[in-house]
Amino acid sequence: MKAGIVGLPNVGKSTLFNCLSNAKAQSANYPFCTIEPNVGVINVPDDRINKLAELVNPQRVLPATVEIVDIAGLVRGASKGEGLGNQFLGNIRETDAIIHVLRCFENENITHVDTTIDPVRDKETIDIELQIKDLETIDKKLDKVSRAARTGDKVAQKEAAVLIHVKNELEAGKSVRAIELATKEREEYVIPLQLLTDKPILYVCNVDEASAISGNHHVDALKEAVKDEEAEVLVLAVATEADIAELETYDEKQLFLEELGLEEPGASRLIRSAYKLLKLQTYFTAGEKEVRAWTIHVGDKAPQAAGVIHTDFEKGFIRAEVIKYDDYIKYGSEAKVREAGKLGVEGKEYVVQDGDVMHFRFNV
Repeated sequence: MKAGIVGLPNVGKSTLFNCLSNAKAQSANYPFCTIEPNVGVINVPDDRINKLAELVNPQRVLPATVEIVDIAGLVRGASKGEGLGNQFLGNIRETDAIIHVLRCFENENITHVDTTIDPVRDKETIDIELQIKDLETIDKKLDKVSRAARTGDKVAQKEAAVLIHVKNELEAGKSVRAIELATKEREEYVIPLQLLTDKPILYVCNVDEASAISGNHHVDALKEAVKDEEAEVLVLAVATEADIAELETYDEKQLFLEELGLEEPGASRLIRSAYKLLKLQTYFTAGEKEVRAWTIHVGDKAPQAAGVIHTDFEKGFIRAEVIKYDDYIKYGSEAKVREAGKLGVEGKEYVVQDGDVMHFRFNV
């Protein structure tokens, strides 16, 4: 999974990136501080893997990871190449999800490219640039499909009709993710185009420390503006999160969080939100060599889950031995789970559940 952090210049993208990863992206009070995208590989916070490791005592523990990309700030006119436009839009196209950072705090010492603080306007600025780029992609595809449609090709006629509908909605200012389409139409004609505004999106409202829990009027305005989108809004005091990330010990971090009235770092909430956004879940393998978390899509069946480890596991899948996470914790070992009759033997149609501890039998 790869998620891209986007936003206007000076909204806190690189500071947030630094909170999320050990990489230290340059952040400063001027536009285009980030030019080449910074990339960080971040562990998905999940206490279950630690509890399994305590029971199994493996040689190594490997959590699930997310790749986060800090993309250069976008400006008005990016779709026409303004600023770092073309490079910026190309970087977004390579991601699976968008984390859109919006400035929701007042501070005279930090400049804003449009001089005033208005997250709804800022959101629309980026929406427009992405929508214009998507219109270019649609027009190119439509030109090709329309020629086939004019010859009487029924499939091409159907595709052309869907593309025209998407084009009209984009021209009306609607992002592709918010356009009503039949599932089959979206899967066959829209998803293959990798449209920028079709990517799942998580809005991060960057607030001051005083607004970290309850938000403020800027956050309220943004929530109202995106209420019809399938999007989550997360409120983070990014500068405060950066201070927490700099603390050396776990106890120091927890004390700081308690003083703010927070239960956990915002970075943890963000990664879990991104995971949920992409409809991802985790299953585990547990043995003496390693305890490991594996990322799959919600609804994946056992052979698909096996294929995440190795394609041969999926090709030669025979069965899966499944222990529910709660049972593993309750009984304390695989052997005791077997004795209690709680180990399930599942076939190709088994839909993997979040937290399953699995062992695959296969033959190639």
